[in-house]
Amino acid sequence: MHFDFVDLTLMVTLSDTKNLARAAERCHLSAPAASNRVKNLEEGLGFKLLYRTSQGMTLTPAGEAFVHHARLVLERVEHLAGDMQEYGDGIKGHVRIWANTTAISEFLPAVLSGFLRDHPDINIDLREVLSGEIVRGVAESATDIGIVAGNVHADHLEMLPYRDDRLVLVTSQDHRLAAGKSVDFAQTLADNFVGLPTSSAIHAFVTSAADALGARLKLRIQVGNFEAACRMIESGVGIGIVPESVAVRHAKTLKIAIVGLNDAWAERKLKICVRSLKDLPPFARALVDRLTGSE
Repeated sequence: MHFDFVDLTLMVTLSDTKNLARAAERCHLSAPAASNRVKNLEEGLGFKLLYRTSQGMTLTPAGEAFVHHARLVLERVEHLAGDMQEYGDGIKGHVRIWANTTAISEFLPAVLSGFLRDHPDINIDLREVLSGEIVRGVAESATDIGIVAGNVHADHLEMLPYRDDRLVLVTSQDHRLAAGKSVDFAQTLADNFVGLPTSSAIHAFVTSAADALGARLKLRIQVGNFEAACRMIESGVGIGIVPESVAVRHAKTLKIAIVGLNDAWAERKLKICVRSLKDLPPFARALVDRLTGSE
């Protein structure tokens, strides 16, 4: 089978808009030309990709599979174009890293700044992604290196130990839980919480922990980073769950209390995951060595 990049882009856009006219406009096609492309594509494949109704167009199961792979192909082509541009600009390597909130905010800045200083011809694309998506991204070559937390199923990937990541409860110093050495997460759910953005990995993790107890996290406010969260907690807006390293650092300057969590999930092991360490480009392997301290 031979696929046209215009057809791939059109199908992805149809998936997003569910409207042929809008999709055609975004792809700089006339509506009849777009319709003809979809028709020819379906005839070539031998099955329907779209359901056509008076409300618009939706994907058939085959169409959903097609669009999934089309997105991956287009993303890889975009990376190819970007990498080639960087070679033209004198950049000799590009490493993509997907990591969780804690790794990005606490562990990676110092290591990556040193690596980039020592390797001026290397660029790094760093993104915050949920652990489950990180595993899929590494498996599908959407990213070169992943850093995940907790127990994720990744038997098909190479996993390397990275850091320990203990989560703790942070409260204001006059909060009812502040005097305790440790607490069960279930005991905190009656309180208002200060959280990170919904898109952050740690927000998803804490929300899932509440869901597992049949409860809903009472989010009073969501802020952009750990420092803002600790400041809100200090002011009595609510309580929050953050990595212990974050809490200890901010406790030096803010009037907050650190309370341990008894729940087993609070003790998390961060791991580096790659599809195959030996198949990584030399500069990407050098970064993994720097991260693990074996360089």
